[in-house]
Amino acid sequence: MTEISRESLVERRADAVARAETAASVLAELVHDRQGSNDDDEHDPEGVTLSSEWSRLSALSDAAADEVRRFDDALERWDAGMYGVCASCGEPIPSGRLDVRPFAELCVPCAEKAGRR
Repeated sequence: MTEISRESLVERRADAVARAETAASVLAELVHDRQGSNDDDEHDPEGVTLSSEWSRLSALSDAAADEVRRFDDALERWDAGMYGVCASCGEPIPSGRLDVRPFAELCVPCAEKAGRR
């Protein structure tokens, strides 16, 4: 286990921002490259279809953007002195959970009750 610090949250947020920017850039490149193209890629046996790749890249971009938002929320909790405190029961969130999910808002029992992990 590692000790969670504000600096580590900022670093992990920066990694998420980089992933979000990369996914958005690749998606924009795909759109640009395919603009005005009438290729029938839906029936191309050689590779992934445009719609599949578009969906995959959109999902990656959305997930990375969501992760950035979660880190922003975690940093706000840190600044308010509430980071690592369960939003439901008020008990401390174990450091092992925060190592794995640094933006966790709930302890494991409360997350299980809420149907989240």
